Amino acid sequence: MAEIVYPPVVALARAAFASIRVKVDEVGGEHIPRTGGAVLASNHVSYLDFLFCGLAAQPSKRLVRFMAKQSVFDHKISGPLMRGMKHIPVDRAAGAGAYGAAVKSLAGGEIVGVFPEATVSRSFLLKDFKLGAARMAAEAGVPLVPMVVWGTQRYWSKENPRQLTRRNNPVLLRVGEPLHPTTADDPAEVTAEMKSRMAVLLEEAIEADTYQPTGPDDTWWLPASKGGTAPTPEDAAVIEKAEVEERIAKAKAKVRAAAEARVKARAKAKAKKKPSPKADA
Repeated sequence: MAEIVYPPVVALARAAFASIRVKVDEVGGEHIPRTGGAVLASNHVSYLDFLFCGLAAQPSKRLVRFMAKQSVFDHKISGPLMRGMKHIPVDRAAGAGAYGAAVKSLAGGEIVGVFPEATVSRSFLLKDFKLGAARMAAEAGVPLVPMVVWGTQRYWSKENPRQLTRRNNPVLLRVGEPLHPTTADDPAEVTAEMKSRMAVLLEEAIEADTYQPTGPDDTWWLPASKGGTAPTPEDAAVIEKAEVEERIAKAKAKVRAAAEARVKARAKAKAKKKPSPKADA
């Protein structure tokens, strides 16, 4: 089936990048297969990562179908575009459906993009990885290609101001040699090996980055271990734990409020149905 939406979106993105002189430095794109399915697993430092990660597959003339949270598909603007580009929605409350859709896409010869960290890293270093990427690759019988992206966090990351027009910003893409997991392999071991390779690629990307902070207030995008003011992985984990606990508390409060509203509604309906007492003769 002809790709009606994806190529124009790629062209538009390239034009937008050119207008602010984005410098995309890509190494290793030849590791992405030219035919057949593959899982492309990347780190996650920015809300714009999928725009740039997809460029890594351009040398192989491939389009990447990214797994993204359901809310992106529910948006009135991004939703139609995401569906038109055949990306895969992920409902965290029902992840099995997204997993099955991804495996089906892989078996059909597509490249599926995955962020094993699941959320954007506040420290800009690698977080704990989920096992889904390794499991999907093994089940579909396709290569698992590790890659990293660096520099996108300077445009838009967690708890930092959007700077979408930042000019002359290098974005570095590093793609590593693929792994070939099978269903006989331990997904945890495959994931550990993938993460190890990605750590090396990330270090290479950070070292190759030519961008210099514009001043003392412009070091938030650098990991603490590199002299920046980003949270350490340990501090980021504490923040994220509190964030999860708050989200759970809000969800529970919402459920309680809904239950109370139902009780009140039933009581009100019952009161309306109760016959009025007869007036004294």
